[in-house]
Formats: sequence, C-alpha cells, structure tokens
Amino acid sequence: MTSDPLAPLDLAFWNIESAEHPMHLGALGVFAAHSPTAGAHAADLLAARAAAVPGLRMRIRDVWQPLSFGGATREPAPDFDPLDHVRLHAPTADFHAEAGRLMERPLERGRPPWEAHVLPGEDGVSFAVLFKFHHALADGLRALTLAAAILDPMDLPERRPRPEAPSPGFLPDVRKLPGLVRGAVSDVGRVLDIGASVALSGVGVRSSSALTAEPSGTRRTAGVVIDLDDVHRVRKAQGGTVNDVLIAVVAGALRRWLDERGDGSDGVAPRALIPVSKRRPRTAHPQGNRLSGYLMRLPVDDPDPLARLDTVRTAMDRNKDAGPNRGAGAVALLADHVPALGHRLGGPLVSQAARLWFDILVTSVPLPSLGLKLGGNPVTQVFPFAPLARGQSLAIAVSTYRGHVHYGLVADAAAVPDLDVLARALTAEVETLITACEA
Repeated sequence: MTSDPLAPLDLAFWNIESAEHPMHLGALGVFAAHSPTAGAHAADLLAARAAAVPGLRMRIRDVWQPLSFGGATREPAPDFDPLDHVRLHAPTADFHAEAGRLMERPLERGRPPWEAHVLPGEDGVSFAVLFKFHHALADGLRALTLAAAILDPMDLPERRPRPEAPSPGFLPDVRKLPGLVRGAVSDVGRVLDIGASVALSGVGVRSSSALTAEPSGTRRTAGVVIDLDDVHRVRKAQGGTVNDVLIAVVAGALRRWLDERGDGSDGVAPRALIPVSKRRPRTAHPQGNRLSGYLMRLPVDDPDPLARLDTVRTAMDRNKDAGPNRGAGAVALLADHVPALGHRLGGPLVSQAARLWFDILVTSVPLPSLGLKLGGNPVTQVFPFAPLARGQSLAIAVSTYRGHVHYGLVADAAAVPDLDVLARALTAEVETLITACEA
C-alpha cells in the first residue's frame, strides 16, 4: 500500500472538523443473536477481519512539503492494531442511547479514523454494531464497502475488471488542449453559477430556531422503520419516485414536530441539502468523496400532505433537469478550486458558514439487497447517521434494506431533547399520506 493524496473535498472534511462537530459518518446495525455470547464473538470477528482489509489500515497524515503545503495524504499506519478500533461494550437495553453517546466522540486523528462499537443487548437475543468512519476516509458508498469487508462474505456477482487507463504524464496531450481550455472556461462559469445560486438561496427563507443551535457537543440518535410497500403505495398513487415520498415524509414530520413543541410551522420552509453521489466505479481515487447536492425548500408550512409531496416532486425534477453540477446544492464541487493551504486556513470559517447555506441535511445511503450477517447472525435493521454541521441541530439519513425504509436521526441533544417526538411524527406522516391517497 502506498500513500494517496487526499482529494480536495476529503481535505475540506478533514479541516472543518471541531470537537463539537466531529465529521464522521455512522451506521447502527441491529443483529438477531443466536446466543447470549454472540456480541462478544462478533467483536472478535471484526477485529480479526479488520487486519486483512487494506482500507481500514489507512491513516490521514498532514503534509507540509513545498508542492503540497497544507495538504494531507492517506497512507498505511505503521502501528495499526485492530483492537484500537473494535470495542466491546457492556450490555444495554437502549442501542440508540448508546449510539448517541458514542457519536459525540471525535475519532482519533493520529490513527486510521474509524471505529466499530459492539453493543450486546440486555435481552440476550440481539446485539448492535455502531460503525463510525471519518468523512475524509470514506463517503457513504465507501463506508459501506469497508464495513461489508468485515461482515460475513456475501455472494456477489463477479465483475470483470476494466483495463486501466494509462497514467498521464506531467504535460497534457497536445491533442487534448482545446478540450482542456473549454473545460477550464466551463469550470469558471460553474463556479460563478454556484456562487450566485448560494447567494440567492437564502433570500426570503424562514427556517425554525429548532433547526439551528449553538454547538453543545452532545448527540442524540433515533431510528424509525417504515414498510417500503407503504411508500410504494403512495408513489404509485401520486407519481414521482420513492425518494420524493421519503423527503415529503420528512417535511410533514417536521411540521408535526414543530407544531407539537409549540414552535409553529406557519411560513417555515427550511432549506434541505440532498447530497448526490458523483462516484464512478474504478475511478482514479476510489477512496475519495465524490459528492454534489441538490438544495430545495421543504414545504413545512403547507398543511396539505399531498400538496407537500407535489412540491417536493416538482423541486426534485427541477434539480435533476439542471443536473448536480449547477445550483446552490453543488457547493461541494468548489472544493476542487481551493488550494490545499486554503482548505487548511479556511476550514474553521467554512464550518461556521454551513447554516448560511442550508438548514437541514437529508441524505440517502444505499444498502445491498442481500442479507447482511456477522458470525451468522443476521442484520435486522440498519440506521445510517450523518454528521451535524456547525450551527445545525438535526440531520436525517435514510436507507432501504430488505423491504423496509430505515430513517436514522442525529441531533444536538441539548437543542433537540424531544427527538423521539420527531421519530413518531415520521411514522404518523406515512399513515397520513396513505389515508390522503385513499380518500
């Protein structure tokens, strides 16, 4: 294994982290245990398998050499010990309470930035594993790949490797120069377009104080499971995509939650950032983040559930027509135009500007349709967790696994002590949409 320079967006994630806002992704997998000792056996398996996964041995090291001053590289850790990363905890009756506490803690930056926490259930018939991966090490797809590498092997269809493209030299091919020039001009236009869109995105926006908070450094998590067939019933009746329905459910749940806590939802239309993966298989930097995003206003202030869904569908269609390279949601693409030292010096400033850009993150994390297992114990639920940006109190991630939709909620525990109320509101909103479709 050799060192690999961090891609610009990875470097951005590495530098905007703070003690109150750690930049790690999480996933809480709940397993049906075959025996009361299944959790302890699972911890042993994870540690033994992690040693053989190259991606889990990689640490991130800051670089101060002249040509990459202020950058960082991903390189093998010379003293890697899986036991530093896999931890077995005492039995618990509440997996989410433990997950919230563990999500508060930043990953140690001097060693490979990932952890696996095994949480045996007090009932003796279940256990959970909380995986944490720093966003500079992996995005959602890469994190899934790394986690799957230490779970039980899956029978996947074999893929034929594509021939690798020849490595570029130090000078560009002269035959490609006209295209390179056009690309540079296009990049400038894209930067200006994204910048203007960001400036306009905050005009006339009314969010809610419940979605913004001074950082307390605390975390609370919750999970919600919804039958995918119910989502399809709504989609077939009203059109659009499964993702449109899931986002509309979030909008309706936020309305219920705000009204129940007495904050009021009238006139509230928070800006939601919907990340979009631009990852392509077998790219030059398979470890790096390749993300853009769509920005849309959630119709929290609309009392009609079907009208909310229609608004979401229209906004998503408009975003897709424009593509992930344009608009305010594509700010992540600007990372490629910032030098390494700029990321180093500007990281704290960028982290504080997140609330000026969006109010809530709503992201989707793909999961394989095949059943996941660890030590023969099957996964029954998977709750993805997204990092919280500075000044924001709530992030929502969603995954579909074996016929069910899993919402993973992460909140600042001081700002959102009633996260369970929002969780119940998600379930209630699905029922409301079904009833409205059948009326």
